[in-house]
Amino acid sequence: MKTFEILEHTADLKVRVRGNGLDDLFKNAGLAIFQISAERQITKDKKKHKFSISQNAQNLEELFVNWLNELLSLSAAKEVIFEDIKINKLNEKELEAAAAGSDIINFKVNTEIKAATYHELKIEKIDYRWQAEVIFDV
Repeated sequence: MKTFEILEHTADLKVRVRGNGLDDLFKNAGLAIFQISAERQITKDKKKHKFSISQNAQNLEELFVNWLNELLSLSAAKEVIFEDIKINKLNEKELEAAAAGSDIINFKVNTEIKAATYHELKIEKIDYRWQAEVIFDV
C-alpha cells in the first residue's frame, strides 16, 4: 500500500496520506515530508539522532498540523532528516512519539518544505482507514 501521493496544486505542495489507524496516519504523514523533500545519498555518518516529541492541541486538525510543523522545525534546527517514527500515544488532543533520523549531510535535499498549513486540510475516516490531505508551504 502506498502511504502517500502528491496531488496537483498551483503553488504549494498538496499531499494525500493514508493509514490503517490514526497512529499510522500521523506516522505516514511525518515520514512523507522527508521522503518527498530528500533522498539518501552516500552515508557519511551512520549515527542516528533520536527525539521525543509531545504535542497537545484543542482538536485533531490542530494536533496534526502541530505535529508536522514540529517535525519540520526539529529537522531544520538539528539538521536531521527523519527516517523512523513511532507513535507511542495518540488521541484527538495529545500525541507522544519518538523520531529518529540521520544528519542532513547524508541526503540530497530536493524540496524545502517550510510548514504544514490549515488551508484545505482534511482528515477523515473512510471504510475503517484514515486519510488526510494537507498543503505544505514550500
